This record gives sequence, structure tokens and C-alpha cells, in this order.
Amino acid sequence: MVNMEVCALDCEGLRGLLLLGEGSCLVLDCRSFFAFNASHIAGSRNVRLSTIVRRRAKGGLGLEHLLPNEEELRAGLRQGLLRAVVLLDERSPDLGAAKRDSTLLLALHTLRREARHARLCFLQGGYEAFSSACPELCTKPSAPKGLTLPLSTTANSAPGSADSGCSSCGTPLYDQGGPVEILPFLYLGSAYHASRKDMLDALGITALINVSANCPNHFEGHYQYKSIPVEDNHKADISCWFNEAIDFIDSVKSDGGRVFVHCQAGISRSATICLAYLMRTNRVKLDEAFEFVKQRRSIISPNFSFMGQLLQFESQVLAPNCSAEAGSPAMSALDRGASTTTVFNFPVSIPVHTSTSALSYLQSPITTSPSC
Repeated sequence: MVNMEVCALDCEGLRGLLLLGEGSCLVLDCRSFFAFNASHIAGSRNVRLSTIVRRRAKGGLGLEHLLPNEEELRAGLRQGLLRAVVLLDERSPDLGAAKRDSTLLLALHTLRREARHARLCFLQGGYEAFSSACPELCTKPSAPKGLTLPLSTTANSAPGSADSGCSSCGTPLYDQGGPVEILPFLYLGSAYHASRKDMLDALGITALINVSANCPNHFEGHYQYKSIPVEDNHKADISCWFNEAIDFIDSVKSDGGRVFVHCQAGISRSATICLAYLMRTNRVKLDEAFEFVKQRRSIISPNFSFMGQLLQFESQVLAPNCSAEAGSPAMSALDRGASTTTVFNFPVSIPVHTSTSALSYLQSPITTSPSC
């Protein structure tokens, strides 16, 4: 049963709280990672609880599950420093319409136990109603960002390109356009894009992760580089690099920079690194992260072994006893780079079905030249 102390709040009521300024209220958006990143109330926090965590929540969740890496905010909640905490889902008109094991109700029960001084509110009609009533207080629906170039552009004629040896008489699909934005500080693309200093500078890139054994770092005097010498085959263990790559991205982010991740084609190896980053830092499942990245770069297709390693990584980062805090035992084990992944040592040829889930068909990578 939901405690009756939780008050219902309409869109105008939330608008009034938001206009009071920072510190007046905390908005917890309990929708999916994908929906939140598409559009959300400015300043809100996304609460995501994996299926495993929700299933095992009978023992109770802590605020660290709701607000990982938000120590000051958690302390403020416990001390009652916020006037109100507003929870919302997609469109529920009242709490009775929310599913019993929903993220919203689990978050609500946690707050009632650990933030007893906070005034708890539920937004009637959810984000759907608020975005219609107060669109000026919401972020605009995001679209995949990147550089758009003419399809006739080639490596030979590209201004500002390095002599990388990657050029051909035409431009393959994976080299067309430019790097795409995964997050405001994280971009994904190909080795050809990495050879275009004009592209990188236009996007404000300050660092690159080169996920290959033979693609050169063209501008080492200009950008910070991180090399991950992994081949795109079923024997390669890419998972042992996940945490090192994630830490590198976070360090660049904390310095206000932007990271461009690439391999040869920007399809398998570099996409795998971006998926691992989303999974660990946002605590989302592989299929959700996959859909998020595929919306931005439609040709991604990690090889079958990499998908298996990502599934194993998912079980680690979404474990119910695995807090996202950097100092937690589970994350410490991951940070040491310990890999318990079993690499699937067999070739796979599975047809691509673009209308199905990433986990229904683990797609084979597009074959590219082994040299850069």
C-alpha cells in the first residue's frame, strides 16, 4: 500500500516549484534511459533500476541505487534540505495506475524510508502531460548529432585529412557523414573520421580512443590518445579494456573535454566500448544501450563474441549488490580490470534482421580491410 502522505501534484503545481529556483525541489524521472535522454524536464534526475534489482528489492533499496554518484544530494534528502521531491513516470494519472514493481513505486518506498523529512509528490499525468503543458521547461527532443558531408566526399579529396592509407576510390557507408554524438562528450565513428582534423575540431574533440591494432594516431601533438589494440574477431577479449576506457572517458569529461571513439569502420569494436560505457555509467541493460546507440549510428554491429562479453558485463554492473559508487567492492573489482568473461571461441554467421532486438539476433560485423 502506498502511504497517503504522498501528495498528488498537477503540472501547474510542479511548474510553480520549478520557478522557485534551484534547491526548491528535486524531480526524479522514473522513465527509461532511452526516453529520458530523448527529452526530459530540465534539471531532473533519471532513476533507473534494472529488472534484477526490481526483482530483488524486497530487502529494500538505498538512496545510492536511486542517485548513484550524487552523495551531496543524498545527504540533502536525508537532512530535509529540499522542499519537495517529485516523482514521475510516462503518463500515469495517479499512483494506483503504477505497476506494483515499477521503478516509480520502488523509488517512492525508498524515499519514504530514507528521506523522511522530504515532502513526496507524484506528478499526475507524468512527463507526457507536463511536456504538453509546460514545453518551455523541458529539453527539446534530441536527434542524432554529427557532421553531414556530401556522399561524394572521399579521403583523397578531404580538406584537412591525414595521409592515413585508408582512402579508396569511393566512400564506404561507414565513412559517410561524420562522427555521431552518443552523449554530449562522447562521439563514435570510423578511422577515416579520425584522420579528419577539421571534423574533430568542428565537434570540439579533445581526446580519441583508438580501438584497433593498426590504425595510426594521426595528430598526437594535438589530441590526447588512448590506444586499445584489439582485433575484430571471435578470439579477442575486449572486455578487459572496458574499465580502462570508461575511466579515460570520465577523466576527459571531468576536464570539460570530448572523446571520439573509433576503430576501422566504427561498427564493432568502438561501438562495443561505447555500449560498455553507457551500461556501466547509466546502469542500463545491453539491449537498451544498443537501441540508444543504434538510433545515432544505425550501422553498429558488434561481433558475436563482443556481444557475449557485453552480456557478461551487464550481469556485473547491474548486480543488485553492485552500487555505482566508485568505492563499492563490486565496482572496485571491475576497476581493477579483472575479467571473468568467457570469450565465445566459435565463428558465427547470423542474418541481420533490422526490425528485431539486438539480443534476438547477434549480428555479424561488416567485413572490412584488416589494414588501416
